[in-house]
Amino acid sequence: MLDMQGIIKRFGGLTAVDNVSLKVRQGEIVGLIGPNGAGKTTFFNILTGIYKPDEGTIAFEGREIQGLRPYRIARCGIARTFQNIRLLKEETVLDNVKVGMFHKTGAGLWASILGLRSARDEERMVTEESLRMLEIVGLAGCEHEQAGNLSYGNQRRVEIARALVSRPKLLLLDEPTAGMNAEEVQEMMGLIRLIREQGTTVILIEHNVSMVVGLCDRIAVLDHGVKIADDVPEAVVSHPAVIEAYIGKEEGEEVDSGAAH
Repeated sequence: MLDMQGIIKRFGGLTAVDNVSLKVRQGEIVGLIGPNGAGKTTFFNILTGIYKPDEGTIAFEGREIQGLRPYRIARCGIARTFQNIRLLKEETVLDNVKVGMFHKTGAGLWASILGLRSARDEERMVTEESLRMLEIVGLAGCEHEQAGNLSYGNQRRVEIARALVSRPKLLLLDEPTAGMNAEEVQEMMGLIRLIREQGTTVILIEHNVSMVVGLCDRIAVLDHGVKIADDVPEAVVSHPAVIEAYIGKEEGEEVDSGAAH
C-alpha cells in the first residue's frame, strides 16, 4: 500500500529525516517509535504533504504523492491525527467530526445558501456518517457537547472520529494514548484493532513501547532521523541499537539485549 524510499528532510544544517525507507502492507498496524527528536512527527508531516521531502519518493497504492498538497493527499485516502490535539473547542463534538468530510463534499456554497436539495441531502449524509463514527469511537450521545469540555482522552477520540469520517485507507495516529491512564490505553488499543478490522491500515507514533509491542504487527524505530530497526515487535525490542537509543550505554560498554524486556 505504502512505499517510502530514501526520504530526506533538512532544516538548514539539521537533517531531521535521513534516508529513511518504509513499506506498509494493506491491513497492517505499524508502530513508529524512537526517542524525542527522532524525526517521527516530521516523517508524518512529509507523508501528509505538510513538508516536502528534499529527496526520496512516496508511492501510495502505486501512485507517487510526494510534493502534493495536503488536501490532495487526503483525497487519495490518507488521514491523520496530531500530536497536539487540534479541535475547535468552542464547537460541538459533532461539528468537529463533520469538518473531516470537507474534501468529500461538493454541493457548493450557493446550493447551501439557497437550501437546495443537493445541499440538504449532502448535509444529512455528513451528519449521519459523523454520528456513526462517534459511535465507533465510543462517543455516542456526546455529539452536542462542547468539544473543549470533554476529557483529554475523549478529545483524542473526537480527533480519531474526525479522521475516520473521510473513510481513509491509511490512518496515521500521532501519539494516540498521550496523557491516558492504563485503562484508557487498553480501550484505545481495542479501538485501533477495531479500525483495522473495518479495513483501515494504521501507522502510529507512540512513546508507550509496551502498548506498541502488544498492538503492532511491525515496528520501525527512528533515532536522530535514521531508521535503526524495522521488524516484528519481539525482534525490535531486543535489538542492541534500539536498546542503546532508549537506555544509552557507557563508552565501551556492551548492550544487554535482555534490557528491553
